[in-house]
Amino acid sequence: MKHLSTEILKKTFCPPAQRSWLLAILLIMTSGRLLPLSAQNIFHRFDSVLTENYRKGDIDTAYITRPEKKWTVTARFNLSGAKIEAEGIDIGKHFKSEMTADYKSTISMGVSYLGVSLNMALNPAKLMGKYRDYELNINSYGKRFGWDFIYQDARNFTGWHDHEGMERINLPADLLSVKTINVNAYYAFNSRRFSYPAAFSQSYIQRRSAGSFLLAASAMGQSAKLDWEQKMELKMTNIGIGAGYAYNYVPAKGWLLHISALPTFMVYSHTSMTFGDTRVPLHYQFPEVIITGRGAVVRQSDNHFYGLSMVYNFSNIGSEESLALHNQKWRIRAFFGLRL
Repeated sequence: MKHLSTEILKKTFCPPAQRSWLLAILLIMTSGRLLPLSAQNIFHRFDSVLTENYRKGDIDTAYITRPEKKWTVTARFNLSGAKIEAEGIDIGKHFKSEMTADYKSTISMGVSYLGVSLNMALNPAKLMGKYRDYELNINSYGKRFGWDFIYQDARNFTGWHDHEGMERINLPADLLSVKTINVNAYYAFNSRRFSYPAAFSQSYIQRRSAGSFLLAASAMGQSAKLDWEQKMELKMTNIGIGAGYAYNYVPAKGWLLHISALPTFMVYSHTSMTFGDTRVPLHYQFPEVIITGRGAVVRQSDNHFYGLSMVYNFSNIGSEESLALHNQKWRIRAFFGLRL
C-alpha cells in the first residue's frame, strides 16, 4: 500500500514538498492497515476514549443529542464591525460624536473530530493590503459553560462630531486609534435540555424546544487615542456580572432558531480621560452595563447543515449629563458544514 500510494503521488506530478504532505495524509487515512499492531491498539484506544467522552454527558436525549458522524467540516464567512459614541455636556453645550470602524470580513475553514477542532481564517482585504486593522476572535461554546474573547486593534475609524451651536465636523480616518478587549462568559442551568453549541458550533443537535436561565460575566478593557484639535487619551477597565436567558426554538424537524440576552452590571469600573496635560476621571454612574446578545438560524439534516449566527456586544459608561461612552461590537457569520 505504501509503494502504491507513492506511485500515485508521482503520477500526479506533485512537487516533492507537497508529495510528502499528501503521503502523510494517505498514511493517516489508511493507518488501520499500515500501522504496526501495537500502534493500531494505541490509535484505537485513543479513538475509543475520544468517542466515550464525546457521547457521554448528563443530557436528555429527547431534547439534545450528539451528531452520529465523527467528522465535521465547516466553511464560514464572517463579517464584523465596531462603533464608538460619545455624548455629553461641554461648558453648558450638548455634544455628540460617532466613530465607525471599517467592516472586517474573513473566510474560514474548520475540521472537527469528535469535538476536537482545528480552524483557519483568512482576511482577503488584509492580504491585498486594503485592511490595516487587526482582530482576533476566540470562542468556546459548551453545553454548560462557554465564552467569547475578542481583541481589536483598529485605526481606520471615521465619523462626525456635533457640538451645539456649531456646524457638524467630519472626522477622517487616522485620527482615532482604539485597542479593545471584550470577554464574556455564561453558565447554563438547563444544560440537560438546552444547548448553546447546537446554535453556534453545531456539535450538538437540538431536537425539541428548550430554554435556560444563565449566569453571565463580562469584562472590557479599552485604550483609545484621538489626535484632533488637542490630543485626547481614554483608558477604561470594566468588569460586570449578571444573568440572562436563552431559548432554542425548534419549529420543525431540522430547524433551530436561537435568541439570548446576557446583561451584566458593573462591579468594577475604572475610566479616565486625558486632554492634553489634564487628566479627568470618569466617576461611576448607575447603571453602567455590558450587554451580550446572540441569535442564530440553523437548518440541518443527517449529513449537512447551514445557517446564520450573530453576536452583539454593547457597553454604556458614564452619564450623558457629563460624558457618556457607548461601545458596540458585532459579528455576523454564515456557515455551511458536512458531517462525514
